[in-house]
Amino acid sequence: MIDDMPSVPSLQAVRLSRSFGQGETKSTVLHDVSLKLYSGQITLLMGPSGSGKSTLLAILSGLLHPDAGRVVALGQDLWSMSDRERERFRLRHCGFIFQGYNLFNALTARQQLEMVARWGEGASTGEARRRADEILMLLGMAKKAHLRPTELSGGEKQRVAIGRALIKDPNFCFADEPTSALDWKAGEQVVELLRSAAHDRGATVLIVAHDARIIEHVDRVIHMEDGQLIDHDDDYEPMLHKIKQEG
Repeated sequence: MIDDMPSVPSLQAVRLSRSFGQGETKSTVLHDVSLKLYSGQITLLMGPSGSGKSTLLAILSGLLHPDAGRVVALGQDLWSMSDRERERFRLRHCGFIFQGYNLFNALTARQQLEMVARWGEGASTGEARRRADEILMLLGMAKKAHLRPTELSGGEKQRVAIGRALIKDPNFCFADEPTSALDWKAGEQVVELLRSAAHDRGATVLIVAHDARIIEHVDRVIHMEDGQLIDHDDDYEPMLHKIKQEG
């Protein structure tokens, strides 16, 4: 882990709360959660199942609306945007890696990446192909660029998923249990690729996972229990003061 931390967070969340259900079935998953993330760093969020980790990741990445609180990413208030503005922000700035890969069965590994470059950024066909091949070579997948998901191993599918997330050089990379379906050799490769995205590309990387073996590969470890963060020392007073002034 590294000790130096950028002075300004790339993403800051303050007093996030989220519940599901109503009445007697209502369950509060997040309780007044505050968090700062920084560019060039890879952060691991750990905690038992049901502690609220995936819910927090979904809110931080603009996929799930909080009941209360604020998320500021690159100086923009994520949840004060319109749905369309937030979608554009995600397309431009965010990469996602899911536990189940979420690849399209009909597309080859190369096409999975080309699609993001063309639809997400408007790249030409030739430019999308060039960038896809460059990323696949970096991931050790150049010789399997023509294969579809059913022809790839779990580790290979996850590398394609990482390539799809990284091809647009995102400011943020969110990974939800990216190693859970992999053996540790493949899982370690996945984590090292995410570490490279942070250290070499300057991305803000957040991993949600149970696997303690990931700890030695990351810069920060934050623990979550019962919808609250523990063992973190961020100072939120300036942001809290601003929220009180505005509302």
